[in-house]
Parts: sequence; C-alpha cells; structure tokens
Amino acid sequence: MSFLNIENKTFLVFGVANKKSVAYGIAKTLEEEGAKVIYSVRSPQRKEQLEAKLLKDREIHICDFESQDDIDKLAKNIQDAGVTLDGFVHSVAFANYSEGLKPFHQTVRKDFLQAVDISCYSLIALTQALTPVLSNDASIVTISISTTRMASENYGYMGPVKAALDSAVAFLNKSLSETSNIRVNAVGASLLKTSASAGIPNYVNSYLFAEKVIPRKEALKTKEAADTAIFLLSERSSGIVAQTIIVDAGMSINYFDKNIINKVME
Repeated sequence: MSFLNIENKTFLVFGVANKKSVAYGIAKTLEEEGAKVIYSVRSPQRKEQLEAKLLKDREIHICDFESQDDIDKLAKNIQDAGVTLDGFVHSVAFANYSEGLKPFHQTVRKDFLQAVDISCYSLIALTQALTPVLSNDASIVTISISTTRMASENYGYMGPVKAALDSAVAFLNKSLSETSNIRVNAVGASLLKTSASAGIPNYVNSYLFAEKVIPRKEALKTKEAADTAIFLLSERSSGIVAQTIIVDAGMSINYFDKNIINKVME
C-alpha cells in the first residue's frame, strides 16, 4: 500500500482542457497512483479533442455548469452505473470580459453573475447532486487562488468570485457534517502557466513579476499545485477540513525583496 492509499479508489475530475491544466496534472497523478479517474468536460467539442489523444480510452462525461439539467444528468449516469466516488476535483473558473477589462467599480453585472455561477455556485450544485454517490468520507477539492485580498487590476472581479468560492468551502463542510464525514478543501495556488491563465489581460507581466518575488526566483509549477490537491484527496489529509491551503512557493512573504526595491528606486 502506498502512503496516499488511493489505489483502486474512484475520483471524478472536472476541468481538464489540455496537458497544462491543473485538473490534468491531478488526474494524471491519480492514475499513476492506481486510482480510477472519471472525467467531465464542458462540451462535446472538448470531449472530442481530448479523446483524440490526451484522454484516449477514458470515461468522459459532458457537463455544462450553467445547465442544472447537465449536472443532474451527470449525477444520475454515475449513480445508474453503480459507481461510488471517493471524491471529486472542481478545477473550473470562467470570466467573460464582454466589454473589455474595466475598473472594478464598472464591472458588468451579467459578466460577474456568470462568473459566480460557473466558478463558484457550480461547486455547490455539484456537491448537492453528487452527494448520493459520494462515500461517507469522500474528499472534495476545488482550485482557488493564493490571495483574494490583493486587488490586482488585471484579475478584476475574479478576486471576489474566488473569495466567494473560499467561503463556500467552509459552509459546505458545515452543511455536509450533519449527515457525513465528507470534506471540502481548496488549493490556493499562486500564478501558474496554464492556458486558462493566458486569457487574463496582462497575465504574462504578473507571472514574470511573481517569479521575481518568489524567494527561489521560479514561479509555482502546475504539478506543485496538483500534488497538493492529491494530498487533500487522500486519507492522509483527513484532519484538514474547510481550509484553503496556500501554495505560492513563498511569494506572500517576499513582496519587499531588496532586489525589487532597488530596481524601483533606481
């Protein structure tokens, strides 16, 4: 038996887009550790793309988080198949800057509400729908960010959306504790080099800055965030409940790095 003891356990992973995805990093390691992974993606097109190469011969479901019917159908399909899940991974975020990047106080209502629906409420909806097929001590892990208090202009309204996600983690745990030992936690990752992050305005500059601020002068690797999620999915983290585990390679302790200060002062 391995230390993590996840061999022969079954997990559902949401959010694989390509090999750079945090969700893919999590799923890949789960499979390497002997777990069975069921995948869910947003559209038939994404499923077709992934089946062609990256997730060939895997079980892939389609679930658009904006459709309650899709969520209910997914849960029913898993239940009808007689599958018991030992946990699931919620690695999904979406922001639609339909009118371009605006100052936060000019946030477009429909964009903000759509982001909350897909990036935050979906975790609540999935937990509700999947509870009947989750084991009594299942682990749910969502992917958040390392800080929701750093008001980065280019991240815009997604900071408050991720703050809502972190809060939902706590409330879900309290609610689920009435009938089960199901745990919910979040991985608060700092800036990562993923395809999704590439869509954030001026993200590259923020990423390069993070590399300078991080003590080791190297940005967080996707695998490092994924490995933390693996630990949270395993029974070895059974005492960790309702937490956002910060994984930032030390960025938060080094904003006043002398080398950065000297460059600014020049």
